[in-house]
Amino acid sequence: MVLKLPVKKVPLEVEYSSGTIERLSSYLNCLVQFSERGYRFVSSKEIGMCTGVNPAEVRRDLIRFGTFGRKGLGYPVNQLIEEIQKILGGQETRKIALAGAGNLGTAIANYEGLKKHGFKITAIFDNDPEKIGTQIGKIKVRDISVFENVVKKQGIKIGIIATPREAAQEIADLMVKSGIKVIINYSDVYLSAPPNVQVHNSNPVVELLHTLYYLSRSEG
Repeated sequence: MVLKLPVKKVPLEVEYSSGTIERLSSYLNCLVQFSERGYRFVSSKEIGMCTGVNPAEVRRDLIRFGTFGRKGLGYPVNQLIEEIQKILGGQETRKIALAGAGNLGTAIANYEGLKKHGFKITAIFDNDPEKIGTQIGKIKVRDISVFENVVKKQGIKIGIIATPREAAQEIADLMVKSGIKVIINYSDVYLSAPPNVQVHNSNPVVELLHTLYYLSRSEG
């Protein structure tokens, strides 16, 4: 028998701040890992340790869903995953177009974590003749010239840029023209895009610079 705790449903039209959405995304990532390890319940302290968020903040975020937690038990992992997925819109598989079939692009395409969260790279593109026609996993690398046709045909709304910095803005423009609404930018350049397109940068240098403050404090 699976214990399912009573939950006060939160309307999907409720607006959350960007900070809350960022934390919910981190919670979901950790909860999936907890589920894979066989956890049925998890405490706010455990979620906090996994995400780096203060446990009190975790409880404040999760209380929005109603009476999830139980003393001595914690939060039901799978049930909490379902609720956060509803808020983030992750209940259905989301297709992704990947531009760049080099080492970085190949690593992203082979990353199993995407599938765990309902993302699936369905199209990969490059302009290098040596890469076009090859396969990454089960996906054939296509010429970037057919990007717009393929993206529109498959109804893809998410694009990942894993190209050299010189080509990044041109690829971003192509993605916008093709109907992409969310761009994940792995290049180290600032991209301009219209207001209706979300651009998220994933730059390891910026992340490392962010840690310098904490490193300098730990070193006194």
